[in-house]
Amino acid sequence: MKQFFKFVLATIVGFFIISVILIFVIIAFILAASGDKTVDVDSNSVLQIAFNYPVTERTPNNPLSALSFLGIDGDKSIGLNDILANIKKAKTDPNIKGIFLEESLVTPGEATSEEIRNALIDFKKSGKFIIAYSEVYTQGFYYLASVADKVYLNPKGIFEFHGFSQQVTFLKGALDKLGIEAQIIKVGTYKSAVEPLFLTKMSPANRLQVNSYLGSLYDHFLTQISVSRKINKDSLFNYANELKIRLPEDALKYKLVDGLKYKDEILDELKQMSGVEPKEDLRSVELGDYTKSESKKGDSKKKDSKNRIAIVYASGEINGGDGDDNSIGSERISKALRQVRLDDNVKAVVLRVNSPGGSSLASDVIWREVMLTKKVKPIIVSMGDYAASGGYYISCAADSIIAEPNTITGSIGIFAILPNMQKFFNDKLGITFDGVKTGKYADLGDVSRPLSPEEKAILQSEVNHGYDDFTKAVAEGRHKTQAYINSIGQGRVWTGSQAIKLGLVDRLGNINDAIQSAAKEAKIKNYKLVAYPEQKSFLEKYGVGGVNEQMKTRFMKSELGDNFKYYQQIKGLTQMMRIPQARLPYDIEIN
Repeated sequence: MKQFFKFVLATIVGFFIISVILIFVIIAFILAASGDKTVDVDSNSVLQIAFNYPVTERTPNNPLSALSFLGIDGDKSIGLNDILANIKKAKTDPNIKGIFLEESLVTPGEATSEEIRNALIDFKKSGKFIIAYSEVYTQGFYYLASVADKVYLNPKGIFEFHGFSQQVTFLKGALDKLGIEAQIIKVGTYKSAVEPLFLTKMSPANRLQVNSYLGSLYDHFLTQISVSRKINKDSLFNYANELKIRLPEDALKYKLVDGLKYKDEILDELKQMSGVEPKEDLRSVELGDYTKSESKKGDSKKKDSKNRIAIVYASGEINGGDGDDNSIGSERISKALRQVRLDDNVKAVVLRVNSPGGSSLASDVIWREVMLTKKVKPIIVSMGDYAASGGYYISCAADSIIAEPNTITGSIGIFAILPNMQKFFNDKLGITFDGVKTGKYADLGDVSRPLSPEEKAILQSEVNHGYDDFTKAVAEGRHKTQAYINSIGQGRVWTGSQAIKLGLVDRLGNINDAIQSAAKEAKIKNYKLVAYPEQKSFLEKYGVGGVNEQMKTRFMKSELGDNFKYYQQIKGLTQMMRIPQARLPYDIEIN
């Protein structure tokens, strides 16, 4: 027994020592990776841009982005903030001769792509070149690449050009087989978030709105490519409608690309255009590394100015609590808005919204802070890919709203879901429930039984009240009548191009336009930009809980593959139960 305890003690001590060493190793990695290392850019270099990781609003604060350990995948995402800043920096950098836009595995969202595309167009004003090359052109990547001086496709490559489509997954049949009834309480003819739970196909109203906003997005897509490639828009429509682009030679024939070349031929052309000898290696710098390169000194007046314009990033689904860098917690965003409101050095605020909505209560909490900020200083909203439902709720009180033409917005409506799982428990599992209560409605919301007519009426009244508050807030913020907002509301989704005609948006533009508008409203010319809320630190994001969550997600992705999105959809629906929601109909995925 004595020997046994020796072994146990030795094991505990050994484990403790190894743990301490591991902690010190991790800290050393963090300190080494987070050091301010400057990347030197050689003369006659090319800036390489490839989107192989998700594009977020802000580059994640992860000093170990290049590493993968303990189930943590190195987060190599790059933020739109750094992408736009790098393209702008490259425009005047004498060491950068041009941009090489490479095949991308991930296509940014519609409005995000619009901002990047416009930044590339602005870059070309410098007289520098942009060359695009890919083995596979998705429609999303081609939209970006179409602004290039030369667009090249691999001779055996794939070129997708077939129009837009959108598909909705309906779960009613599966719920019926399980004996689960989704009890729906909603306001809004077009509020179709709940349709997958009680229908087997699109309602006529939903089909109408999807046709409308999808048509708007597609029209913008064709219009911009028509301008860049100097091809008639009707011809482009016909190419897609008749699926005329089936082989690489077809893309060349119809002038959607400028040539069919292999990668080595592209590299040779890049060397020639950047002034590098054929026998030398191409001098290039990747987009992520270029962030760490030295730039020319900015305007000293701006650098020395005490004036600030705060950019408050609100990205992801809206819920109560703190949230994180990829979700909107009402507490965290409200705190950030209070900070900038009370800071006398902050002269104006840009609220950057990229959200499909979420909890109507959490949305109202943030709306209140926007209202209070507006009374003290100018606040301008810049909309990203989405600013819909709850995302529009938190935007509507601003002094001005700026959106991209292909931003998804509107969806002014409220719904709630409460499952009736009586048949599932009784018939499928053989489980029954019984109990006592002190009041008629003491067990309101119990999923083991259906709602009574009186209970449904109570919940409907609450949802109606929430919708009345929502439309009233929009009417007040947009200086419209509540009746008018109700007529364009009802949960209907609009694009930025449509929303401006309806008065839901003030003008079309990007985040830089919003910053300039904020400066103008504040009557300042020299200022610094400061970002809120403060990003989560590495340890906050990747503590024990973060590691476990990443490992779980990684396992589910590996097991489910492309079906992982359905798992996310079902998980999202379960999280909506009972809590009134102001959010998009479903995750809009355009193919």
